[in-house]
Amino acid sequence: MISNLIPTQFVNIYYVSLVLASFFITFFGIMLFRGSLPKDQGREFAVNGKLSEGKPRGAGIILIITFILSSVLFVPLNSELIIYLALIFIEMISGYLDDGSKVPWGEYKKGLIDLIVAVGVSVTYYSFNGSVINFALLGIRNVKIPAVIFIILGVILVWAAINVTNCSDGVDGLCGSLTTISLMTAYVMLFFLGRGQSFRPMLLIIIITVLAYLWYNASPSKLLMGDAGSRALGVILAIAFLQTGSPFTFIFAAFILIIDGGLGLIKVSVLRFLKVNGFMKNIRTPIHDHMRKIKDWSDTQVVFRFSIMQIIISLVVISFALKI
Repeated sequence: MISNLIPTQFVNIYYVSLVLASFFITFFGIMLFRGSLPKDQGREFAVNGKLSEGKPRGAGIILIITFILSSVLFVPLNSELIIYLALIFIEMISGYLDDGSKVPWGEYKKGLIDLIVAVGVSVTYYSFNGSVINFALLGIRNVKIPAVIFIILGVILVWAAINVTNCSDGVDGLCGSLTTISLMTAYVMLFFLGRGQSFRPMLLIIIITVLAYLWYNASPSKLLMGDAGSRALGVILAIAFLQTGSPFTFIFAAFILIIDGGLGLIKVSVLRFLKVNGFMKNIRTPIHDHMRKIKDWSDTQVVFRFSIMQIIISLVVISFALKI
């Protein structure tokens, strides 16, 4: 790893170079290869969905590959981190194949892949770190969770992160902006709590690569992240909050993502499996579509207002979490 060759006195310069390199590799990678990406077909039921028709889709493969290669080159990897990178790659490539498929993959097929990846992340984290967690917002430390319960909760965390991130990818700049805020929340927690020393550079890399993507995805967008990006970002987001040792802070640090995409998942599940007619009938999901269609917010208003709300919540989360 290149990081092992850097003298101690140049570490800060090294990390600045890492940030710049990650941004420009992603920026120029998208510029060079976006013409090779599959084209979006437009979404029939989404608000303004047809405006996406014909745009390059699946740009997530560029930013995630940049993230993986940069991590391999610049970060001192251990066995745990290598497994995470493999699982992130699996989620990315499955999303990209779905992005490029003429017939979209079924929910159960994607759900099975999500489950496999979620189990892999949860078991890996437990194997290397154990099941002691903190309840940061309550000021409770070092609670040991039974292994089976911890792994099940970890699977739920990863699965939820994948799906709420994916559901938010329906407005130019929304998924990338909200995910970046949540990832930065995790980075600040890791830094000040002194945790995840090996993982923090990887987290910094993904934040920077997403910002490079947002350069092109800002409204009106020139290309779309697709499942290749949004689903892989969900995995990274879940890993980040596991690394903090306070995984339940994910609920608040990604609160707007959860509300935006999670309510839709709940609505679909209740209607499909419990057959409760009329459930949430006056609420359009994802919530970003409700705000655009019912409240007449523009795409820019959705992104800015959702981001402002998440920044405020994240600052509160950080304030409480760092009291531990």
